[in-house]
Amino acid sequence: MPSPFPGMDPYIEQPAVWPDFHSDLAGEIRARLNPHLRPRYFATTEITIIYENAVTGKRHQGRPDVGVHSLKETQLAYEAAPAAGIGAPEPVESRVVPDDPLKFYSVEIRTASERKLVTSIEILSPANKQRGHDAFEIYERKRRGILVSETHFIEIDLLRGGERPQLVDPVPPAPYYITLSRAERRPKVMVWPVQLRNRLPVIPVPLREPDPDVPLDLGAVVAAVYERGAYDIQLDYNRPPPPPPLSAEEQTWVEMILKREKQNAQTPVVA
Repeated sequence: MPSPFPGMDPYIEQPAVWPDFHSDLAGEIRARLNPHLRPRYFATTEITIIYENAVTGKRHQGRPDVGVHSLKETQLAYEAAPAAGIGAPEPVESRVVPDDPLKFYSVEIRTASERKLVTSIEILSPANKQRGHDAFEIYERKRRGILVSETHFIEIDLLRGGERPQLVDPVPPAPYYITLSRAERRPKVMVWPVQLRNRLPVIPVPLREPDPDVPLDLGAVVAAVYERGAYDIQLDYNRPPPPPPLSAEEQTWVEMILKREKQNAQTPVVA
């Protein structure tokens, strides 16, 4: 079933749901772009992985190296051992400290001939908007690098929570933002402030000149991901949406939408 909301569903920010939605969103964007990009370009998904220690909370990018000890350290340890043996030790059971992978997805458009990066489409995750998290710093560095390059840049922020990437000029307040930075127009950017009751926009995806932009219907993308993910049976619409709290106006509107959806579900279908 489709989402009860005309645009972005605020309930999808739930931690148990967002990672699945995020990965499928990137895949759906790639799938919708590729038929319009061939034969000169192709879209591909890019995955960044940060490993977070489940016990200590420490994070690192990539897998840890194998520990290496010098010969001198080994000799000292051997020389410090008692000369007389007292028998082999019995094994004891313990646990290793697991590293939980945090995955971040983006979509890249590259030239088919040389695989050169033309357009980067970034989809923000909660950790990208959490100052102090490694993912925040890694994304900021990536963003700054793209914005001084010849690569077009699209940033999709479908999260109400967290700290937003900075813009120089003020834009209307909104829970969601889509930002487009064309390489030839920097530092100017186009921003779509999307209210909770708005439909998601159709945005232009720029390519190399003289090739025209490719339209990307974000509303259709999100709707397809929602239905394919069966989020209508995963999300509990009887509870408030994830933080931050809605404004009084937003809360009233959300309650109206959900009440209408419940009434429609209870209405018998006439054959």
